[in-house]
Amino acid sequence: MRIEDGIVHPSWLRAMHWLNAVAVLVLVLSGWRIYNATAFLGFSIPKEVTLGGWLGGALQWHFAAMWLLAVNGLLYLGSNLATGRLWTKFFPLQPSALLNDLSDALKGRLDHGDPSHYNMVQRLAYLFVMLDSVVLVLSGLVLWKSVQFPLLRVVTGGYEGARVVHFGAMSALVIFIVVHLMMVMLVPRTLLTIVRGR
Repeated sequence: MRIEDGIVHPSWLRAMHWLNAVAVLVLVLSGWRIYNATAFLGFSIPKEVTLGGWLGGALQWHFAAMWLLAVNGLLYLGSNLATGRLWTKFFPLQPSALLNDLSDALKGRLDHGDPSHYNMVQRLAYLFVMLDSVVLVLSGLVLWKSVQFPLLRVVTGGYEGARVVHFGAMSALVIFIVVHLMMVMLVPRTLLTIVRGR
């Protein structure tokens, strides 16, 4: 990271962020259409906010975006590990500092003076999204190729359990996105840094 040049987010990070945003949007909207085919939780999602038009179309969109998210996610994680960014940006997580930052966030007093530095709430949220994405991919593998991944199928509670895990992980990701967008609206310059890098 070249803070002295005003760079907050390197170009590879910005590109991967926006590719992930597209992949997640397509996955959520097509996934809602796939969910509606069974509505196994007892409710349906309005078809106006789904993608694919019909089950076959939704599955095609979902599988295409799945590969984009998986490949881009692996490249993102690999790049963060290779550059050391994972350790410098997201660790350490200190429980007392996390509680202080969470308290400040709830009071609307969380400091955003240095966009190159993640506070403890941001660190935890971004680490959660990384872990949640892994859960989404692994539970999705069970739904896609249940016979080929017997261990994953057992860990997720069978095929029906994997559907619940997958839907729950998707719901958690949607909640993160809503909060993330609200924070961007409260601190608009963060949008500029992820677009321009500075």
